[in-house]
Amino acid sequence: MCLCEKRPEAQTRSRGDGFDQELTTMKQERHSDVCLASSSLARKDALRISLGCRLEYEFSNVTPMLAMLNVHDAHFGNIERLDYLTTSPCVPQESYRDSFGNWCIRLTAPAGTFTLITNGIFFDHGKKDPVCPTAYQHSVQDLPSETLMYLVGSRYCDTDLLSEEAWRLFEGNAAGWDRVQAICDYVHQRVTFGYEHARATRTASETLAERRGVCRDFTHLAISFCRCMNIPARYCTGYLSDIGEPEPHPPGDFAAWLEVFLANRWWVFDPRNNQRRIGRFLVGRGRDAADVPLTQTFGENTLRKFEVWTKISD
Repeated sequence: MCLCEKRPEAQTRSRGDGFDQELTTMKQERHSDVCLASSSLARKDALRISLGCRLEYEFSNVTPMLAMLNVHDAHFGNIERLDYLTTSPCVPQESYRDSFGNWCIRLTAPAGTFTLITNGIFFDHGKKDPVCPTAYQHSVQDLPSETLMYLVGSRYCDTDLLSEEAWRLFEGNAAGWDRVQAICDYVHQRVTFGYEHARATRTASETLAERRGVCRDFTHLAISFCRCMNIPARYCTGYLSDIGEPEPHPPGDFAAWLEVFLANRWWVFDPRNNQRRIGRFLVGRGRDAADVPLTQTFGENTLRKFEVWTKISD
């Protein structure tokens, strides 16, 4: 197992050929060199969180793939150990940012067994997601231009089919935080969660009709309702810990939630759990799940093993 990466200004090197210099360049590109030296959190008061994943594939042929598995730049002020992507066997990697600013890696998997691993340590303040019941809703004409893409329909958020129902359900709620919370309450109560209900093609309107799904389906439906009510909403995926939650804890998995734009900033809402949580680490954000696939393969494969962890580090 080894680490190797290719970037626009520097070809991949082995550990014996300037690896340290190469690694420093990569840290600078991800704005992490300063953050690694001095966390923005007071470490004596912070939780030390180990997080990462291990995905083992079986490929019948050499197969190109994309990976979006690294924690988002938003958390770079709180790093102890950066969650570099490693592969077994080692293959060249090329990093880039997508149109939403997410950190992505392209690589080519060899035929046979191929494993992707990330394993980082981040500090967390140990507080739950912030709450602001007075956060107000902007008039559309007052919204920043960069939020407007999150008002319209997208691949899984078919707002054209949900607009009439959204206004019937939520027009009576006070605009702003109360309306978004009412949307999340409705989705949480209306939809039944179960991994056996997972279906990659399910849209928000289908989730409403079928009343079942996984966290991405809860999120797509809540996003769609928010957009129908003229509230910018975007899809997020990442790590979510079970810190502070009653045991037994479910097996580790990636999570989906949404961010809505109220009172000049983005706020986290989570219709699947419908409560404020501790230890939420963003990986990627976009219009819906189509924009943030954690991995995307361009050929036949089988996912043999899947392990995700977000836990307090010893």
